[in-house]
Amino acid sequence: QVQLVESGGGLVQAGESLRLSCAASGSIFSNNVMGWYRQAPGKQRELVARITSGGSTNYRDSVKGRFTISRDNAKNTVDLQMNSLKPEDTAVYYCFHGGPGGTSWGQGTQVTVSS
Repeated sequence: QVQLVESGGGLVQAGESLRLSCAASGSIFSNNVMGWYRQAPGKQRELVARITSGGSTNYRDSVKGRFTISRDNAKNTVDLQMNSLKPEDTAVYYCFHGGPGGTSWGQGTQVTVSS
């Protein structure tokens, strides 16, 4: 089992930036994928960005060019730098870790972007 602890959410105005961080501990395999999903009220959870242990990244189209995902394999952390935030980015953001043992989730952190 992998435990995930998130930090960095908050309330910002449109156009501002936030950085989310997630620290993993527990049964972490060297070959894994980490990233962020988000869920807005009344909507399904959606993938925001993911990064493999080898450094390959994927982003949903609506955040490309604004969000950057990065990780530190030595520290088992993954960060999401969010720039030029929009009101439609408002959601609870969940860190995840996927590996041979399955997928683990963080508790979620609220990001609110006011117009």
